[in-house]
Amino acid sequence: MGTTPISAIVRIAPTISTPQAIFATPKLGLLLASLILCALPSCDKPRGTKDWNTPGATPPPPATQTAPTPVPQANSAAVTAKVDPKTAAESTTTGLRFITYNVENWLTMDRYVDRESLPGASKPDKEKQAVATILARHQPDVLGVCEIGTREDLAELQALLKSHQLDLPHAHFTGGSDPTRHLAILSRFPFTATATPAKLDFQLNGTTFGMNRGILDASIQARGKSYRFLGVHLKSQREVKEGDQAQMRLHEAHLLRDHVDSILATEPTARLVVYGDFNEDWGTPPLKTIVGTYNTPSYLTAIRAKDQAGVHWTHYWEIHDSYSRLDYVTVSQTLRRDTDFPNSRILDDPEWHEASDHRPVLALFK
Repeated sequence: MGTTPISAIVRIAPTISTPQAIFATPKLGLLLASLILCALPSCDKPRGTKDWNTPGATPPPPATQTAPTPVPQANSAAVTAKVDPKTAAESTTTGLRFITYNVENWLTMDRYVDRESLPGASKPDKEKQAVATILARHQPDVLGVCEIGTREDLAELQALLKSHQLDLPHAHFTGGSDPTRHLAILSRFPFTATATPAKLDFQLNGTTFGMNRGILDASIQARGKSYRFLGVHLKSQREVKEGDQAQMRLHEAHLLRDHVDSILATEPTARLVVYGDFNEDWGTPPLKTIVGTYNTPSYLTAIRAKDQAGVHWTHYWEIHDSYSRLDYVTVSQTLRRDTDFPNSRILDDPEWHEASDHRPVLALFK
């Protein structure tokens, strides 16, 4: 999703049931109570800063890089994720593994951490480590990222993943009118092309707005097959004084759809992966706009991924105690036949809430 006003949010610990007999013994009861109190978190992590469109703002130029030199911070608790040997083998020999992930404010901002106000602080190290642990465990060949800050932040993520045995040496970084949060993509394979859409602004009530985070457009060749990735992070579900946030999101969805149509008009067989944090539930006008008209050549098919429990949500908005499916992977008709729909899934690893307010979505291609 977007961002949340800086505030301390109390996380409710899971209920722990204990046989009554334990509490009947004073020493055991006192020991158990102490352990429960120690297990409760003192305060939850912050959920971001303000988010708005800047009328007429110029997006930063996209940048493509290879093998950055920065290394993780020295105080990082470098815990290497255990990689399933089967997963590791599949990621280097067959098909393509793609993950889209809103990593929640991997950037410098004012934060409230452990009941302390921290101006100009980076994402806490324990959250970064949780992100890296999840991703290393699932070994994506390509990673689409939302809410990355600067190119230096992206290089830090890249280096941290490498220290966790996930080497994605090729990077592309871009953005829109939001000067703080950007889009990026990391890949095992070199980019064969990158592009910037012809139009990234829209009119709303007589005012020109730049698309908040722009549209990422990057292509690769992987194991004899082509893929073109279009990544977005649509306007957050937060009211802003500049205009109606729902209308802003709908206009951004039209810009994305126009770019998809322009690609398919010149290359009808393009193997498109259109993904990201759409900040909308399924069936809403922006989602309908993005996927297009059903049963037409330009229709994008959504991977209706589930987690291990069979549920669909990808975002937990803690301050409102609400769960939503905001993160999607959709594919063009040519790529649909190579999409492994049954095995694509939402990743519900135990570290997910420590890492981000979003859960990653894994898409598998044959």
